[in-house]
Amino acid sequence: MSRGYVGWVAGTAAAVLVAAGAITYAVAEESGGPDTQAPSAESADAGFARDMSVHHQQAVEMSYIVRDRTKNEEVRRLAYDIAQTQANQRGMMLGWLDLWDLPKVSADPPMTWMGMGDMASGEDGALMPGMATDTQLNRLRSLSGKPAEILYLRLMTAHHQGGVHMAEGCVAKCIVDVEKRLAQGMVDSQRSEIELMAGMLKERGAQPGS
Repeated sequence: MSRGYVGWVAGTAAAVLVAAGAITYAVAEESGGPDTQAPSAESADAGFARDMSVHHQQAVEMSYIVRDRTKNEEVRRLAYDIAQTQANQRGMMLGWLDLWDLPKVSADPPMTWMGMGDMASGEDGALMPGMATDTQLNRLRSLSGKPAEILYLRLMTAHHQGGVHMAEGCVAKCIVDVEKRLAQGMVDSQRSEIELMAGMLKERGAQPGS
């Protein structure tokens, strides 16, 4: 790995951490002032923060798996970017729940806040739309090289599509402005990465889908 790339990685990570601190502070200002009321445990704001934290955690897991299963720098760089971005966003959302003094887990099914609690199957470990099943994750762990790259890109494309749908739900339903802005940022960035991954799959003679 070149010194330039290492420096770029370090700079990117530092910028993400600074942004995370700024956004968390902004949420504290918006939702914790004397004239404001924190969202309720049943609100879209809390539901999105809880569910997207779980959704993001799997993206981080998949990205670390493929990092160790391929030597392709393009895929490894994408996996690194996704892992770092979503790990930091997850930290922000869990931090917001702490700021709001709300639980990080709920007895309600995932996506109840979107009116989709009965559609989140939880089958084979896939708790929400777009999430990979345990079988798919185990297959990713068993592959290496180009087959691992293709499966990762396909799984992450579906994962992003589910994430975009959920983030759009927050944009429509959440009341904390900075959380709505973060959700819109997720929509924009993940749509862009979906397009990027479609091109990467095409280069490998594959298409999105299983």
